[in-house]
Amino acid sequence: MVRPTWDEYFMEVCDSIAKRATCDRGRSGCVIAKDNQILVTGYVGAPAGMPHCDEIGHKLKKILHEDGTVTEHCVRTVHAEQNALCQAAKRGIALAGSTLYCRMTPCRTCAMLIINCAIVRVVCQKKYHSFGESEAIFRDAGIQVEYVSTEIQQY
Repeated sequence: MVRPTWDEYFMEVCDSIAKRATCDRGRSGCVIAKDNQILVTGYVGAPAGMPHCDEIGHKLKKILHEDGTVTEHCVRTVHAEQNALCQAAKRGIALAGSTLYCRMTPCRTCAMLIINCAIVRVVCQKKYHSFGESEAIFRDAGIQVEYVSTEIQQY
């Protein structure tokens, strides 16, 4: 067995974290690390104490985009990235200078939160179908984004 790189290692941990997710539309996990140490993790799920998709079903909303396309999203859940950022806030963990590992390109809202936490690098397993806007936001903020695969996450 070949010893994994740090990026491979944290992405494997991210995959394990994703197994705790409670929305089967996008079982996603997130790891935030700095200096080769895990600071916090998060996974997709309803807010604490509220029912999960896996228990009562999805709360789907259709989004009409400027180009006329329509996508459907579950709004019952908090994204894995958001949950990881909340864990850091609850525990008083500074994230400045860290790297965030996630399963797909963060959404626009997550991208803006990542920027405001002074995270400097984002490593994604795959691309998200509406990744262009987030990538542009990260580029404008000087945040490095890398992909393990350029495949688009299907769900």
